[in-house]
Amino acid sequence: MKIETIAIHAGNKIDEHSKAVIQPISLSTTYQRAADGSYPEGFIYSRIDNPNRKSLENVIARLEQGPDACAFSSGNAAAAALFQSLPRGSHIIAPDDMYHGLRTQLLQVFEGVLEVDFVDMSDIAKVRQLIRPETKLIWIETPSNPLLKVCDVLSLVVLAKSRGILTACDNTFSTPIFQLPLNLGCDFVMHSTTKYLSGHSDVLGGVLVTAVKDSMWDKIRAIQVLGGAVPAPFDCYMTVRGIKTLPYRMRGHYENAVLIARFLEKSSFVEKVYYPGLETHPGHDIAKNQMSSFGGMLSFLVRGGADEAIKVVNAFKVFTQATSLGGVESLVEHRASVEGPATKTPQNLIRVSVGLENISDLIEDLENAFKAID
Repeated sequence: MKIETIAIHAGNKIDEHSKAVIQPISLSTTYQRAADGSYPEGFIYSRIDNPNRKSLENVIARLEQGPDACAFSSGNAAAAALFQSLPRGSHIIAPDDMYHGLRTQLLQVFEGVLEVDFVDMSDIAKVRQLIRPETKLIWIETPSNPLLKVCDVLSLVVLAKSRGILTACDNTFSTPIFQLPLNLGCDFVMHSTTKYLSGHSDVLGGVLVTAVKDSMWDKIRAIQVLGGAVPAPFDCYMTVRGIKTLPYRMRGHYENAVLIARFLEKSSFVEKVYYPGLETHPGHDIAKNQMSSFGGMLSFLVRGGADEAIKVVNAFKVFTQATSLGGVESLVEHRASVEGPATKTPQNLIRVSVGLENISDLIEDLENAFKAID
């Protein structure tokens, strides 16, 4: 099956009794045992497994071309399960530009349990210098959030494998439509399914996909089941529903994003544009080699400082000023004010999740918003 067909069919199971074409939501928390005490359909208790969760895990594993997936109640819960599976005292190398919530989790939740160093992943030499005997995981995020940095996944994988280190890639920005980290040699892929996979800004979730079903994966599955940070059946249903249109949505996000990036690049109100689809982006050639397209996320620097950036985000009429990304509606955010005083994000940076509105309306909205600082 091609990816569009997988997205529509791999997460669906026709009901055997009613013959409903769309798999129903199974809300039951418990399942009847047979006379011999067995579970004929394989389901025991909904924290352990659920028909809707099984369908969600199946479609995402198929899309990422991995043998199995574990769904969680959020992207942070998915990443935390991988971190929890590492031995106490393990050292992690992570990007210096990455999702702020996950960076904070590493620094606060895993303080005293794991050690972490943050580095510019686009510089392999710097990554190599940080490796020590306790290093167990290289966490990759490409393109990164919010500076859209691009790192060479294959080179990082080769380095990691030569030292017996695991690699995991946050593929939230690219989705399996545009990037397949397992095919580049990564051991794990993570998504915040809240974003592009569900695609409608109305359901929270996360997922891990593995390259191999081994003892490490068994431990992650145990953390999922015993820790209990699992998505509800309705959340799984909604995410599967969103995935059905994922390939077509991602093409629309890209088509709008590249036009907006080129518009911004020419604007006198913009100091710099961060988008790997631009030939001027330092990671453009690497992105072109490991991605089939460049996605719907970009950031730009307004000429001025925080005050000018905030004036612009407050002036939009079509773009909505809000946290998160990946929905059909276009969102903008002044990231530094979200990330707090310790942020390294430029104060004049605006992050943009480009939606599926008409491109003329989006560009007109940008032009009008810039008048706030004219």
